[in-house]
Amino acid sequence: MGRIGDGDIHAAFVEFRAKESDKVVRAKNTSRQRAHLLECPAYLNAMKEHHPDNAILHEAVNGSPAQHTPAKTPKKRDLDTMINGFQGSTSSAPHSFPIPKPNLERDFQMSVQLNPKISVGPGIWGQRNWVSFISGHWNGRWGKGTVVPGGQDSQLIAPDLSTHVDANCLLQTHDHPPAFVAVKMDGWRVGPREVLEKLEDPTQIDEVDPKTYSFRAYIHMETGDARYLHLNTGMWIGSGVRRGTEGLSV
Repeated sequence: MGRIGDGDIHAAFVEFRAKESDKVVRAKNTSRQRAHLLECPAYLNAMKEHHPDNAILHEAVNGSPAQHTPAKTPKKRDLDTMINGFQGSTSSAPHSFPIPKPNLERDFQMSVQLNPKISVGPGIWGQRNWVSFISGHWNGRWGKGTVVPGGQDSQLIAPDLSTHVDANCLLQTHDHPPAFVAVKMDGWRVGPREVLEKLEDPTQIDEVDPKTYSFRAYIHMETGDARYLHLNTGMWIGSGVRRGTEGLSV
């Protein structure tokens, strides 16, 4: 077998790189090829421009093969870690604290008498109904009082009869003088279609078990009365039921 020249080695390497994906051409005389590439200015210049971390380039410049440091496996950040806090400390975070778990406590209950609903008509999002509040009462850990007449619920009924509730009302406390608290309630009443149909029928509404549908709402309050300023930053999750002309939310 004849001796392979440097030009042949370089050409074989270029051809090997060009066709490496289909493995048609195999590199020959690997040790001679590597020795040639370590001294080939054209190859080394190309690696400097396009692949500065190339192992052969590193050996040509530094005189020794590059040392590869295995990549560190990232720590698993699962639900337990998020809840219980990250272990260890760094200069930017000297302490690790668990994320507090939210708790729900029964805080107040409200009962409202409703006027018959007024159909605004079908819209682009569904059937719109307008329901006004006649009166009502409420009581809770922080007080008790009445619901001022004039509140309203702008209901949006989807094709499957799921109902979006967007209600506003005004609470009056039994204090002397009384305080007034604006209440905003936003939520959904959902369930099987046959159950929701009964909720729209005044003759059947009182026969519907509240456990057969879900009536949940987010509630927030606003007041300028110094005695109840803590309500402005509160968050409430309400569970409601329908009973005839009465709407109850807890």
